[in-house]
Amino acid sequence: MYIILLGPPGSGKGTQGAIVAARTGLPRISTGDLLRAAVRDETPLGRQAKHFMEQGLLVPDEIIIGLIQEVLNTPDAANGVIMDGFPRTVAQAEAVDRLLAERNAAIDHVLTFEVPKEELVRRLLGRASDERRSDDAPEAIERRLEVYRNETEPLIAFYRDRGVLTAIQGTGSIDTIAMRVEEAVGI
Repeated sequence: MYIILLGPPGSGKGTQGAIVAARTGLPRISTGDLLRAAVRDETPLGRQAKHFMEQGLLVPDEIIIGLIQEVLNTPDAANGVIMDGFPRTVAQAEAVDRLLAERNAAIDHVLTFEVPKEELVRRLLGRASDERRSDDAPEAIERRLEVYRNETEPLIAFYRDRGVLTAIQGTGSIDTIAMRVEEAVGI
């Protein structure tokens, strides 16, 4: 089963991705985790990514897609994966489609977590305080939400047109949201 979790920063996709991974046994792909591991392990793609990251630049799609492909080639991913916050653009989504087509597979479910902006900001400010995350400072939050609206929201229509999109109300307890997710993907 190939599942994509979409949602703005603070929508709970990471939390729910970990729950779905635990319940299905599928690996969870987070591009941030993949990048950090590749850089730490000094893999060829990690060395390329490090060059961009050290300059404060976005890592090019080719490198990210290469990292995704490496995960898809592992035995753990033989039955599918959960993509947490990736793809972020239509171009990345098309690249994922090509990778899966090589395996005679396709995306089964795309879940988009819907959370009011006020709640997102409250969650992110709380996370900034609890975890001391600089990307959750008020100015950064607004930028991140804007980037999501401009770059990632177009994926909602992209996947709706393919008939694989389900909107998940992302408010309530973690367990309540997890039940909504389980119902949507049939686990």
